Amino acid sequence: MKILVLGGGVVGLAAAYYLARDGHEVAVVERNDGVGLETSYANGGQLSYSYVAPLASPGVLPKIPPWLFRRDSPLRFAPALDVHQWRWCLEFILACTQAQADLTTHRLLRLAYYSRRLMHRFVAAEPAEFDYVRNGKLVVHSDPASFESARRLLEYQASLGSDQQALSADECVTLEPALRGMRPRLAGGIYTPSEDAGDCYEFCVSLERLLRASGAQFLLNTEIYRLLKWRDRVLGVETSRGVLEADRYVLALGAASPRLVRPLGIRLPVYPLKGYSLTLAIGPGHVAPRISITDFKKKIVYARLGDELRVAGMADLAGYAPTIDESRVATLLDETRAAFPEASDFSQLKPWCGLRPATPKGTPVLGATRYPNLLLDCGQGALGFTLALGCGRVIADIAAGRAPEVPLDGFTV
Repeated sequence: MKILVLGGGVVGLAAAYYLARDGHEVAVVERNDGVGLETSYANGGQLSYSYVAPLASPGVLPKIPPWLFRRDSPLRFAPALDVHQWRWCLEFILACTQAQADLTTHRLLRLAYYSRRLMHRFVAAEPAEFDYVRNGKLVVHSDPASFESARRLLEYQASLGSDQQALSADECVTLEPALRGMRPRLAGGIYTPSEDAGDCYEFCVSLERLLRASGAQFLLNTEIYRLLKWRDRVLGVETSRGVLEADRYVLALGAASPRLVRPLGIRLPVYPLKGYSLTLAIGPGHVAPRISITDFKKKIVYARLGDELRVAGMADLAGYAPTIDESRVATLLDETRAAFPEASDFSQLKPWCGLRPATPKGTPVLGATRYPNLLLDCGQGALGFTLALGCGRVIADIAAGRAPEVPLDGFTV
C-alpha cells in the first residue's frame, strides 16, 4: 500500500520505519526542513521503560494549588479562553484516582517493555549513532514519605515484571559519585539497571537515513492544512504542495493532531504540556553523572549524552506557543548548579522547549478510527522517545492486518 505518515518526529518516523520494513510505499510529510526538529529535538534523553506512572494520580491533586503560584514549580497553568484546555483539565482531575493510576501504569508498562525489546533489537541490527547507552536510571527522593511511597510502587511494579532496587542515601552516592553534592538532602532512591538513554534527535536522523535507503520519500517544508473525506474514507491531505493521496494515512502530529481530525468528528483528548531542557558541555575534569538521574521532588531529569549533559523538566499548561520562558530555563540552570556543581563550567548553554502531546490519563491514542484508512499514533506525552518503537510497530501490525503484540485496551480513541 501507499501510506502517508503525517509528522516527522520520533513517533511518526518509528511508524514509518516499521511500515517500510513491511514493504509499503511510505512517504513522511513534515512542515519543517528536517526531521525531529520540534518536540523530539532536545527532550530529556531518558528511555524510561519502568517509569511510566502517569502524572494524574491522587498524590498530585493536593500539590497542584501551591504549584500554580511558584516560579519554580514543576507544573504551571496559564488559563485561556479555550474550551479544549478546560476540558482537558477536568478530565485530568477525574483521572486522579488510585484505580485509574494503577490501570494506566499497568497498560503503559506493557507497551514500554515491548518498546524496550524493539529498541534492543534495533540497536543490534541497525547502524544507528545516537549516543545510545544502557546505563540504568536512579530516581532520588528528598522526602522520606515520597521515598516510602516509591518503595510500595516498586513492589507493585515488580509484580508486573520490573527489576528495581531501593537504595539508601549512601548507597545512591556509592552508585553515582556525582550525587555527593546532593547527599545532605537525599532520603533514598530507586535504581533500575535496565533503563537506557540516547539522543532523540540523532535517533530521528538515523531513522530518516534508514528510511531513505529503503526507498521512503520525505516531503519536507510541507504544511498540512486539512484532511479530505468522503463518507467513511479519507481521500487525501490538503497541503502546501497540493492534495496528497494515499491508501492509508497515519496521524502522528503530536499536539497538532486534534485540530486536524476535529472536522472529521473525532475528538482526541490531547493537549500540549510545554517542557524545557538545557544541554551542557562536559569538559575534561568535570564530574557529571554517568547514569540517568531523576530528582523526584523537582521533577527534573539528567541524562548523559556523549560529552553533554541533558537536563529537562517542567510542564506548562499554557497553550500552543513554542516560546521559551526564560524563568523556567533559569530554574533548570539553578537546580543543575545546586545538584551537580562540577558537571560543567556552565559557559555553554543550549536552552530548548517543546510541546509534549499529553492525554489526561497519560496513555497514548493508538489504532483505528471510524475511517478505515486513518490510523492514530499520538498523545505519548513525555514518553514519546520511550514508546515510539512500540507504538510504531503496533501501527504497522494494524496496517498489515496482524494482531498487535500489545493489547490495545485503553489506547484506542
